[in-house]
Amino acid sequence: MSQRDMTTHQTIAQGATMRPSRSIAGRLFTLLDAVIGKAEMYVLGWGIIIMALNTIANVFGRYLFSQSIYFTEELNEFLIVIITFMGLGYVTRKGRHIRMSALYDVLPARARKLLMILIAAVTAVAMLALAWYAFEYVAKIARRGRVTPALQFPLYLTYIWVVLGFLVTGIQYLLTVFRNLDLADTDVYISYSTVDAYEDPEISEVMHLYNQDHPAEDDTGQASANNDNNTR
Repeated sequence: MSQRDMTTHQTIAQGATMRPSRSIAGRLFTLLDAVIGKAEMYVLGWGIIIMALNTIANVFGRYLFSQSIYFTEELNEFLIVIITFMGLGYVTRKGRHIRMSALYDVLPARARKLLMILIAAVTAVAMLALAWYAFEYVAKIARRGRVTPALQFPLYLTYIWVVLGFLVTGIQYLLTVFRNLDLADTDVYISYSTVDAYEDPEISEVMHLYNQDHPAEDDTGQASANNDNNTR
């Protein structure tokens, strides 16, 4: 076998060994994205439900029994922190952040993909840095042993959700970077599972279901209906 054939054979072998590892990494990232998504939906869903039940119970107690629940306001503040910062990661995963895309829109597809990698990478670094600073603040509060006024709940457990929110958001942006590294794929991903598009996927699904339930009449039917109306 010649030197050139040996080099070609080694290159093919290296490519064959790299592709499985890349696919394994892809499967791991897909699993990570799915686990984070499930956790976010669980936390956000139950947070909103508990907040609603807590508020409704307080209203009933105030107007029916002339007695408010003493910890309602404090619990709702705690839940607002959870929903806000866990919602930050959820919105990132769905690609629903407000974007200024005037320059981005005029670029060709490959340039948009490279710019998205840069944007996601810089934002990931910013989110992880904020997570670190928030962690230092939470650790300081934990060392002081501060508690909430009504429930006497450790205050640091309220703010730990800020750290988790920034951390999850940073991970989501890192997943976006990885998703866009395949330059052979012409699609630009604004999150790990969301392709950049102007059409809202939820509205598109609703319109699809509507068109299934209300099929358009054919031209013949419309023409006959118009003739009947003109005759009348």
